Amino acid sequence: MAKIEAPVKKNEYYDVVFEDLTHDGAGVAKVDGFPIFVANGLPEERAKIKVIKVKKGYGYGRLVELYQPSPDRIDAPCAVYKQCGGCQLQHLSYEGQLKAKHKHVQEVMTRIGKITNVTIHPVLGMKDPWRYRNKAQVPVGERDGGLVAGFYQQRTHDIIDMQACLIQQEMNDVVVQTVKNICEAYGVEPYDEATHRGTLRHIMARYGAATKEVMVVLITRTKELPHKKKIVQAIAEQVPNVKSIIQNINPKRTNVIMGDETNVLWGAEYIYDDIGGIQFAISARSFYQVNPEQTRVLYEKALEYAQLTREETVIDAYCGIGTISLFLAKKAKKVYGVEIVPEAIEDAKRNAKLNGITNAEFAVGEAETVIPHWYEQGVQADCVVVDPPRKGCDEALLQTIIAMKPKRVVYVSCNPATLARDLRILEDGGYQTLEIQPVDMFPHTNHVECVAKLTLK
Repeated sequence: MAKIEAPVKKNEYYDVVFEDLTHDGAGVAKVDGFPIFVANGLPEERAKIKVIKVKKGYGYGRLVELYQPSPDRIDAPCAVYKQCGGCQLQHLSYEGQLKAKHKHVQEVMTRIGKITNVTIHPVLGMKDPWRYRNKAQVPVGERDGGLVAGFYQQRTHDIIDMQACLIQQEMNDVVVQTVKNICEAYGVEPYDEATHRGTLRHIMARYGAATKEVMVVLITRTKELPHKKKIVQAIAEQVPNVKSIIQNINPKRTNVIMGDETNVLWGAEYIYDDIGGIQFAISARSFYQVNPEQTRVLYEKALEYAQLTREETVIDAYCGIGTISLFLAKKAKKVYGVEIVPEAIEDAKRNAKLNGITNAEFAVGEAETVIPHWYEQGVQADCVVVDPPRKGCDEALLQTIIAMKPKRVVYVSCNPATLARDLRILEDGGYQTLEIQPVDMFPHTNHVECVAKLTLK
């Protein structure tokens, strides 16, 4: 069989019109039906591109000249936006971003989930979509004999030394710069990925938006940290509102950021934050949503979709540190939370106690194992809430939900594609998706969260 030639060639130039955005924010153009993905292109723009790579069914290009810009195109306010891999959509107006995310949710529901008769509401955005992230974790490197700290350049592990990140809380910028300067002054060697030598791998800052409390985490390759006492004392003196200084040790040759050993060097093990009147204790390794303002919007929508009247039993699968569980517990008779990470369950129990919530019970394990066990013990859920990782729900859990037949399912998702796939399974199992509310948790990036409301047919 003759090999089909692509209609484009590497290093050739083409005039195109961008039709769409990919899920990671690149413009999609077609040459004789052959898709080419081009960073920084926006729908409806006419442009000249250079093809830089040709694969079997698609190619990649570089934007050379814009003939007709989109009315939604703006100048990105961040000086390092084009090099940095942290944001993908700063060149698109905020209104344009919300429209693109809404379109993306609609398309995956139709294409992947074959779900066409559902209301997908406009995306709930932020009034001020900047400076929202309450956690920074940046790699540390060396340049010209000094330390650099910042995000990686796109598709590389070259660190962009940045003084400020416009989607980080200002306090996180202060922490990163201060800690970098202190470590440099005491001659701390940065970790080198190539040789697996050096000490300081990452600087992490965590910030309680409601309490203004700050945690500093030094992630090191070795347990030894030269001049540890002096460095800790300097951080305690120079970082405003610091309540906790932690060392996390990661001796492995890996791109996973955190290691297994965590030690308190100064202050408390936790800082605190408050979302919607519920207090949370946050440790160095706690999973905690990075945009507290939009987390409240997301969880209040989940609570609304659960339609609780204080008479219901609710199961929260993938409960994490209990964030959604505790919101639900205020309006339910009983909440059962399950999570595979033991430390998260310890945090969830602590957070329940912190808020005087006694009608929430937490268990460690896989949701698809623990929930059937509860079911056998006679736990009948009126509502099941799921908030899985990006890969979506385990199919065994979906089949368990279908067998349990709760009246309502509320699905909180950080990945519209796996949400669409899982909704299809639940619909085939006897549920109907009534409505989906997208929430913009991560402005200027390609991510969008959704809450879906399902009812038993």
